[in-house]
Amino acid sequence: MRNQSGQIFNIQRFSLHDGPGIRTVVFLKGCPLRCIWCHNPESHESGPEISYYGEKCIRCGACAAVCPRKAQLMDREKGEHVYLRESCGRCGRCVEVCPPGALSLIGRTMEAGEVIDAVGRDEPFYRNSGGGMTLSGGEPFFQGEFALALLALARERGLHTCVETSGAAAPETLLEAAKLTDIFLYDLKETDPARHREFTGGGLEPILQNLQTLDRAGARTVLRCPVIPGCNDREDHFRGIAALAKGLKNCDHIDMEPYHPLGLSKAAGIGKQVQFQDPAIPPREQAEAWAETLRKHTALPVVLL
Repeated sequence: MRNQSGQIFNIQRFSLHDGPGIRTVVFLKGCPLRCIWCHNPESHESGPEISYYGEKCIRCGACAAVCPRKAQLMDREKGEHVYLRESCGRCGRCVEVCPPGALSLIGRTMEAGEVIDAVGRDEPFYRNSGGGMTLSGGEPFFQGEFALALLALARERGLHTCVETSGAAAPETLLEAAKLTDIFLYDLKETDPARHREFTGGGLEPILQNLQTLDRAGARTVLRCPVIPGCNDREDHFRGIAALAKGLKNCDHIDMEPYHPLGLSKAAGIGKQVQFQDPAIPPREQAEAWAETLRKHTALPVVLL
């Protein structure tokens, strides 16, 4: 298992909102959904990507000198840098020589043992706070074997494990993960099937079936519900969340996650565009009103993140 390799794009230490206690979040590359508000658009593709922010570029030409595909160019007359993404092989050589960090490589191959060794550095904090490791993405089970290897190694080490999942995964993989996962942070993005497909590009029914499968297997879950202004900030959606939660035997509580425009700048860096373009964070009083509306329809605790 230690030699099982996969693609990750971040290891975030000292996280406080991705499961109980102090946690290290391992972000895996790849996702079958395309949520129009995605705040991790760099997770969509399973392979590495180059992020470029022109405002950081000092026009030194170092990247152009090492690029084997001539994807990085310097227009000496205009003193401008040009990045031809369609020609880029994503080898990362340009990143290694970029002094100001205008270029960065998103995604790297790591072995499961390397990841767990990195996660394990903060074991004293986990023990004192009840924390541990959380897998996120993207969709962690897009790399199913790698995710299972990470969970198994964490379990061997005695670490508490959480997985944030969209539920868009093979049911047999989820059931294997249930044996190794303390809490599933299960995303519920929309309860209307037509809107769910419109907003995420994927069907709702398999996701709900997988949630029921996990619940019947005794898996402990937390429903994670992003709320996006003008999309799913509707009372009928909140009633749908409550009705679904009522039918679950092992759901601890509901997390409500107000929209954050974090994905806009990250998408720009990798040459993509997030469809939902609102740059504003909803006011806290609006988020509190959403939470209160949901609380009217459920007996479960509702936590506003």
